[in-house]
Amino acid sequence: LPRQRNHTGSRPTERSKCRNFHDSPHQNLVMSFLRNTFAVLLGLGVAMLIITIGLRINSEWITYSGFTPFEKWSRLLEDMRGNSCFFVALLVSTGIASTIGGITTAFIVKKAKVAYAILIGFILLFLAVLDIVFFGYHPTFYQIGIFLTIFPFSWVGGKIIEVIFNQREEKNRKIQANKH
Repeated sequence: LPRQRNHTGSRPTERSKCRNFHDSPHQNLVMSFLRNTFAVLLGLGVAMLIITIGLRINSEWITYSGFTPFEKWSRLLEDMRGNSCFFVALLVSTGIASTIGGITTAFIVKKAKVAYAILIGFILLFLAVLDIVFFGYHPTFYQIGIFLTIFPFSWVGGKIIEVIFNQREEKNRKIQANKH
């Protein structure tokens, strides 16, 4: 390989290499990492917001002060023990949350949209399993249903965005082909 030379004809120094960091592939990796991390955190935030809104549907379920129920989660579950409507609403809101959280994440990342949406589902499932293990007030149908809800719904969220982006890309290719 020929040695790279700068505009003066001499070899680049360490200092000039540092100045050109913005042109390097390292910046692309850093920016991609930051974008993907932001996308996952935003997707989880959206999912938690939707779960919170889903639990606030019935005013009888609000046994906590503040907007989010997560600070007093143990007490909330203890108060809702035997109330199957609450756990059905929790399942439904978790399914909707994993779909919309997956859509949010998949919309922001550039590559592997479905994989990142499923990552949102995996993180939500991990949190749900911790919830079931540490707080024992969940009915059996919820414990089974949570496994059947989160992954498929987050996958659907990623697939929705993938289909939309593929259709848009195909449309742009046809427009470019018609121009030439």
